[in-house]
Amino acid sequence: MLERRTINRVEFLANSVIVDKETLHKYYGQVKNISPLGIAITVDKRIPNLVGRDMIVVAETMIMYAEAVREDQEEGEKKSVAFKARKFTPDVLQYLFEHIGGDEE
Repeated sequence: MLERRTINRVEFLANSVIVDKETLHKYYGQVKNISPLGIAITVDKRIPNLVGRDMIVVAETMIMYAEAVREDQEEGEKKSVAFKARKFTPDVLQYLFEHIGGDEE
C-alpha cells in the first residue's frame, strides 16, 4: 500500500532564540519554515557552526528540543540552519523549568 500522507514544512515567519544545550549560549534568528519534525532558521553567518549540536529553539509560542543537522549559506551575511526535532530529556526540561518564567516582580 502506498502512503499518501506527507509531512511538509510550512512557512512560519517569527523571531527565534536558539540556546546551545551544552554552553547555554544564545543565538538570535528568523524562522523560515517549520514542521512537526523540524525547523529552519536564518541566522547571522558569523554564528559558529551548530551542526551536530543539541539546541533548544524558542519561536513565539513554540519550544523545540532539536539537533542542528545542516547549514546552508544564503546571500549576504546570513545562513540557514536546519534542525531535526528530538524528544525532550529530563535535563532539558529541568533547564526550561528553571529558566522560563523567572522571578516576576
